[in-house]
Amino acid sequence: MSPWWVIVCQAVVGLLICAVAGWGWGPSVGWSAGYGALSVVFPAALLVRGMQRQRAVMQPGAVMLGFVVWESVKVILTIAMLFAAPKVVSSLSWLALVAGFVLTMKVYWVAAWLYPKRRNLNVSN
Repeated sequence: MSPWWVIVCQAVVGLLICAVAGWGWGPSVGWSAGYGALSVVFPAALLVRGMQRQRAVMQPGAVMLGFVVWESVKVILTIAMLFAAPKVVSSLSWLALVAGFVLTMKVYWVAAWLYPKRRNLNVSN
């Protein structure tokens, strides 16, 4: 499964959460939920992009070190975005932010379930 498939699914769910929260509870709640979703999608996309740059590396130790570095960047960026939330989103609703964050993060399982299965066309009868 492509990691970009997961990122796209997370972005779509994040947009849906933002729209539903904004429509149901007001714009400030929608923006809060959307920022929570963005705090998952943006760092994850950065991790995937960073790891794709490592495809040419052949040493397993270097690949593992690259993963640790990019995962650390992802975690630090996520924490920084959450700390910046009160300054970025006016009338921040922490409950909506956490709901958007958690629901978007849990999309990994849904993305794996919805991933289109590839049929093997080289089957001999």
